[in-house]
Amino acid sequence: MTEVIRVGTRGSALAVAQTRWIAERIAKAAGGAEIELVEVTTHGDTSRASLSEIGGEGVFAAALRESLLAGDCDVVVHSLKDLPTSEHEGLRLGAVPKRADPRDALCARDGLTLAELPEGARVGTGSPRRIAQLRSVRPDLEVVDLRGNVDTRLGKVASGELDAVVLAAAGLGRLGRLEAATELLELSDWPTAPGQGALAVEVRRERGERVLERALEGVDHRSTRATVLAERLVLAGLEAGCSAPIAANAFIEDELLFLTATVYSADGARKLTSSHAATPESRSTADLAEAAGDVAERVVAELLGNGAADLAALEEPR
Repeated sequence: MTEVIRVGTRGSALAVAQTRWIAERIAKAAGGAEIELVEVTTHGDTSRASLSEIGGEGVFAAALRESLLAGDCDVVVHSLKDLPTSEHEGLRLGAVPKRADPRDALCARDGLTLAELPEGARVGTGSPRRIAQLRSVRPDLEVVDLRGNVDTRLGKVASGELDAVVLAAAGLGRLGRLEAATELLELSDWPTAPGQGALAVEVRRERGERVLERALEGVDHRSTRATVLAERLVLAGLEAGCSAPIAANAFIEDELLFLTATVYSADGARKLTSSHAATPESRSTADLAEAAGDVAERVVAELLGNGAADLAALEEPR
């Protein structure tokens, strides 16, 4: 029986907070097993370049995966939106816990909403998807490329260097900083990144000790696993990385799995959207996964048929 379960995490305050949340649930599901957190530094943590410059996909995941494969950890915890869509031959997704709020949050000075920001206001974000959305909705704003942890980003608003920043509501909630949000942007108008708000627990492909496998089953949430699978299959089908200006949101309601995806041009001037639904045969993991694959395939086909691939050829905004 495993006496200690070693859980790998990035060292940022947010990563540690969300890993501790997962670790507590793993410990409970494993009958009170001892948990050891192993901090791993990733290229995405040390580089100050923009996500597009360092090749967004996998920059936060690679070092964690190397640590897991080397045997330094038994499991690692990722923000699911940072995880490459292609499977790693030596690893598998051991669990996807219940998703938190997938929305983006505007954190602005003086309690302002996005519509209330004055012309020329400086809004910070490091996400190509958020940049495209801001340029689409408010082309009069000055969008500032931004890196750094949550406190650093919020500090730039508090100091007056920026008028607002856009952050994930889930991350603010996990850090106890949701009060900094001046507006939660609704998914119907402001769709978010595939997998946003969800966490991924990755393990080595070979089956682990029984107590660990039982713990993973205890923290896995089938509906979340199915909806984020559908969203990520859109990225895979479009052959896009996790930093591409693509939004995808799925949910299950009235026994149907709904999926909507939007592809933006980098400058936000154009966008394409597709929505479809599928009916799972049952709520089993296998049937939900099959429905996710079906609905994602139809969404991708429609987007590509309408010219989604051509949007990537547009000139990058200055």
